[in-house]
Amino acid sequence: MTEIASPHMTYPRILVLGVQPGTPPFRIVEIDGQVVGEAKAVTDVLEAAAAFGITVHDLDDPDVVRWVGGDKFTWTRH
Repeated sequence: MTEIASPHMTYPRILVLGVQPGTPPFRIVEIDGQVVGEAKAVTDVLEAAAAFGITVHDLDDPDVVRWVGGDKFTWTRH
């Protein structure tokens, strides 16, 4: 048997937190564990990544971006 005892956990460089109240609502963006700004749309996430030299080819890849409290389409509070 070649299984390892613990599952592989990845820690993506980009973390997009849940929607915060505001006008308009926004999501906090962290890169490498540091808060880098607010995103009001998915393009803001891509711009923040580019500012840190990160090219995002797939926003659905959990090894690249972790979406907390929703996905790339969640920009308002429910």
